[in-house]
Amino acid sequence: CPCRALLARRGGALRALCGSVRGLAAGQETHFGFQTVTEAERREKIYQVFESVAKKYDLMNDSMTLGIHRVWKDILMHKMNPSPGTLLLDVAGGTGDIAFRFINYVRSVRERQLQRKLKHHQNLSWQEISESYQEDKFKSLGDSQVVVCDINKEMLKVGKQKAQHLGYSEGLSWVLGNAEELPFDDDKFDVYTIAFGIRNVTRIDLALQEAYRVLKPGGRFLCLEFSHVSNPLLSRLYDLYSFQVIPVLGEVIAGDWKSYQYLVESIRRFPPQEELKAMIEDAGFLKVDYQNLNLGIVAIHSGFKL
Repeated sequence: CPCRALLARRGGALRALCGSVRGLAAGQETHFGFQTVTEAERREKIYQVFESVAKKYDLMNDSMTLGIHRVWKDILMHKMNPSPGTLLLDVAGGTGDIAFRFINYVRSVRERQLQRKLKHHQNLSWQEISESYQEDKFKSLGDSQVVVCDINKEMLKVGKQKAQHLGYSEGLSWVLGNAEELPFDDDKFDVYTIAFGIRNVTRIDLALQEAYRVLKPGGRFLCLEFSHVSNPLLSRLYDLYSFQVIPVLGEVIAGDWKSYQYLVESIRRFPPQEELKAMIEDAGFLKVDYQNLNLGIVAIHSGFKL
């Protein structure tokens, strides 16, 4: 219902405005891991973290999650289920993991469509089949596009290098931009994704409002993020691994204990599943739900602009 969405957006905007006033009165204090800092300090510190870890980011993701992050991202892509012609905005997607999966997925869908098309043209000559195949092959994404938007130049640099090395170029573009103030027109994208990035946004409410703004009516918001474990025993084991092992891995593999200590702390400070769901609804999204993976170690939140 458009009226309901409008009311939700206004309500969310009003809450955001009140939050801004409170933040101003308090000297715009927020958190960086377990530290209390100003919003400006947090933005600068987070930029430095990802500037520091960019070159080892993918390796550390594999080490920290034992490679399971790849499965989580695959699940996100299957949940999205993009069709040829989809326009995707992947925010905080600097190293390209979601973008490359999107391209592979759409290419696979296009290939299946082409096979079905050829089966329905059994009476065509070999030349006609060949011409039809070549014509479709040149449009392997069916006009689909993915725009990777990241605030960090180093992360984008790593992503572009990976794309070149892996042979991705068609339907892929890279944009330097802030999730809290996206450099895109209203109602532009079919899908908005943010994977393991929203907890590093200083003003999550603004990022969600921007996601709503740039999505077309009927567009979908998808967020993959570390969350809160529901099982008490697993939660204790997870804390032990996070605080005792991950920073050590960061030091050994990337020579950077502090950045990975922050990443662990940022997960603990991130809103739990129901609270994030409410924030997404406040931004105007409808049919908001979430799916816990590995008992809540991560969650995929989904919502629609209706």
